[in-house]
Amino acid sequence: MSGVNGLGGTFPFPGTTVAVKRMGYGAMQLAGPHVFGPPKDLEAALAVLREAVESGVNHIDTSDFYGPHVTNRIIRQALHPYPEDLTIVTKVGARRGNDGSWIMDTSAEFLKESVHDNLRNLGLDVLAIVNLRVGGISAPTKASIAEPLTALAELQQQGLIQHIGLSNVSPKQFEEARPIAKIVCVQNYYNVAHRADDAFVDALSAEGVAYVPFFPLGGFTPLQSSTLDDAAKELGTTPMVVALAWLLQRSPNMLLIPGTSSVGHLRENLSAAGMELPEEILVKLNGMATAAK
Repeated sequence: MSGVNGLGGTFPFPGTTVAVKRMGYGAMQLAGPHVFGPPKDLEAALAVLREAVESGVNHIDTSDFYGPHVTNRIIRQALHPYPEDLTIVTKVGARRGNDGSWIMDTSAEFLKESVHDNLRNLGLDVLAIVNLRVGGISAPTKASIAEPLTALAELQQQGLIQHIGLSNVSPKQFEEARPIAKIVCVQNYYNVAHRADDAFVDALSAEGVAYVPFFPLGGFTPLQSSTLDDAAKELGTTPMVVALAWLLQRSPNMLLIPGTSSVGHLRENLSAAGMELPEEILVKLNGMATAAK
């Protein structure tokens, strides 16, 4: 595995001009508490973004429903005009209530509005990759995605979007998407303890489709957390770094987007790109999911 400067190596999206470092950055935590409203410290938020890019990160994950509008405007303030190799990936399919609630909305009219909001607030003429967000908070639904994906594909045909991805979808929904649009990435709930997508990860890898896991430390039992803590102590690092390193070693199509509003935590997270987990620790970590069944 590449060292920190290599940020885990590079992943080229087949059939596109997009190639990103496998260790990216998720901008969700740059907004206020519960991803709503402005950050407590704008200068700190700007500093984290600039540090990420200066450290070699060229893949930033965001959405205009973070804030709403807050995170994208901070990205623009911190980094515009953007480095030529920077890929900003955004999401559509949800909006925020006045009380900060999350409201799923994949209507054609709202998707169009969301794409234009992302373009305006990021200061872009075209969005590199847009993920269609469907499903629940952490698991896909069984609903058809044909209608909203068709609406997004039409916006792609108009030249507003270069490439399309899917967020929180099942393998069946991915197959449903094939005749409608080329899908370059899937963003789902997955980590060392929650591995329902194992077969999906491998199938996507065989096709060269990126897999972007969220919640790298989400939903662990006390026993699972203890296993991860012990591995971190043995390696002299943090549980988060171990969890991220495991993901990088899990599959070559795995692209990471850990988020933080702290420069210190950012540097810790990026250090995972330079960590090669020894076999004996991998065995223990791989056993975490088995123990949960």
